[in-house]
Amino acid sequence: MTDGMPDFGNLDTFPKLLRENVRVRADKPANREKDYGIWLSWTWAQVADEIRALACGMADIGVQRGDKVAICGDNRPHLYWSMTAAQTLGAVPVPVYQDSVSEEMRYIYDHAEIKFAIVENQEQVDKLLEIKDTLPHLKHIIYHFPRGMRHYDQPFLDLMADVQDRGRAFDADNPGFHETAVDQATGSDIAIMLYTSGTTGRPKGVMLSFDNLIITGRNGAIRENLTEDEGMLAYLPMAWIGDNIFSVAQSYVTGFCVSCPESSETVLEDIREIGPTYFFAPPRIYESLLTTVMIRIEDAAKIKQRLFHYFMGVARRVGMDILDDKEVAFADRFRYWLGNILIYAPLKNVLGLSKVRVGYTAGEAIGPDIFTFYRSLGLNLKQMYASTEASVFITIHPDGDVRPETSGTPAIDVEVKVADDGEVMFRSPGVFQAYFKNEEATRETKTEDGWVHTGDAGYLDSDGHLHIIDRSKDVGKLNDGTMFAPKFIENKLKFFPHIKEAVTFGDNRGYVAAFINIDLESVGNWAERRNMAYMGYTDLAGQDAVYDLISDCVAQVNRDLATDEKLHGSQIHRFLILHKELDADDGELTRTRKVRRAPIAEKYADLINALYSDADHCPIEAEVTFEDGRTDIINADLKIREAARITSARAEAAE
Repeated sequence: MTDGMPDFGNLDTFPKLLRENVRVRADKPANREKDYGIWLSWTWAQVADEIRALACGMADIGVQRGDKVAICGDNRPHLYWSMTAAQTLGAVPVPVYQDSVSEEMRYIYDHAEIKFAIVENQEQVDKLLEIKDTLPHLKHIIYHFPRGMRHYDQPFLDLMADVQDRGRAFDADNPGFHETAVDQATGSDIAIMLYTSGTTGRPKGVMLSFDNLIITGRNGAIRENLTEDEGMLAYLPMAWIGDNIFSVAQSYVTGFCVSCPESSETVLEDIREIGPTYFFAPPRIYESLLTTVMIRIEDAAKIKQRLFHYFMGVARRVGMDILDDKEVAFADRFRYWLGNILIYAPLKNVLGLSKVRVGYTAGEAIGPDIFTFYRSLGLNLKQMYASTEASVFITIHPDGDVRPETSGTPAIDVEVKVADDGEVMFRSPGVFQAYFKNEEATRETKTEDGWVHTGDAGYLDSDGHLHIIDRSKDVGKLNDGTMFAPKFIENKLKFFPHIKEAVTFGDNRGYVAAFINIDLESVGNWAERRNMAYMGYTDLAGQDAVYDLISDCVAQVNRDLATDEKLHGSQIHRFLILHKELDADDGELTRTRKVRRAPIAEKYADLINALYSDADHCPIEAEVTFEDGRTDIINADLKIREAARITSARAEAAE
């Protein structure tokens, strides 16, 4: 053992690391889960017993080495245990996004050749029963929660607790089976298969080995000095690589406890109760938290509003320097100290971030303004550049050198380079093995000497910090040659609490135009304080006052762009507010809430054409999909607004 971490010599799989954690910290908590308002806890020894019973039970029903086992549901200890149980037998867990619609689920189950499925509840069982006849490989379904399942009598359905009972009997009848299975696996074996988000096409199955995950998790833990005393809340989808590193790999490597929330609706409350020390959230979570803060401030008394804005001004000026232990004048330190008592500490406490020692964000580029907001509060938030094909870590901000405009420097054992065409490439121990049943895509993405094409455009500065501009395929030029970086502009728009999502256009066009999604909670609160009547999202989004509100946000973005030497010409000229929220169920976003540009451009071609015409409105008829699979048609007549633009100093000088 070194600094709480084991000697990894032969601890090259998660089942072996589990056994080591039982040896070292048997009575320490490994998992927690909130159930009906009460936190339940399992020690490492108890977790090992649960996994052993489940693995033996799965062996009894026919799970064999190499079989693909789907895992689907909200973050639950039992589902995490299912992954390790499958790995014990040499099977490959394939986590599936729990909110996937039937067609998305059918594609993954069929493509991955899923033979066994372990799901959370009746909802997930019903989804599978709906498509089971189209899944020739699927043999057996195990469910965790029995509620609502009383009259389900299909012979291929089993309650997880019953499978574990069978496993205990199997274990007694086959002494030595479990230990042999654990010892048989090696670090080079495939540990998990995760599907990409599918922004540009069908999702690809990324095969990752135990070595990929364990070495990457260990290196990340070393860099951040993680110990068994960290607290982590697992609330992000189990089908996402970040959750498998932070909630699984690093927990097994360091021995810290992972907690699961009661539900998606109670995450913020559960974060406050747990008080995590190690925290990850994609930009959309930080954006949502900021929106909540700004709504509360707008509802506060005038004196509280003035105090908030004054001390946030202090924080923006000196907060990050204080966090990085840089020299700051005594008067400013005193003002910040006072602001911490009155504003910053209470605010972090409300958000559940008071104990956070290390905070990460990745997935999409976070707006520099949002990033600065949190760090100015004293939150040690770092930007990461990550991918499924890297087992997460590519670059990360080093302590004492956190720069909002960059994605940090290469992580431990990671090499980064920028190709001649500006594409970012990397090589690391985390590099994926291959795409499942897709040799062509594997060859296109990974070179023979292990370098991976990211598809992102960027550059390394003189200090080794990586700057990501945008997806290579998305970076374009306006007709006058001005660089067009859509994601950069969209992130600036999404800094405003009133804007939930944005999609910009401009490549090979005369100017930049934008679709805007308002944030219903934020704008709804704003409207109610002004006694504005509205009936749902579509009605609110079409009101003139709301357009005025969003116009102010767009104008501020244009003012910021006007100061950028490369992007001052890409200010937004025209925009509209969409009649509906962009939705993964409608194919407009991925399950990780990334914009799917091509489908949006095809679906809303008439709206895009209207933005590049003299029209001041455009009728639209669109199909929407509800959570239960039903569809409906929305009709609207969308207004188009001209945006206020700023002539840059450079342009004025040229004139």
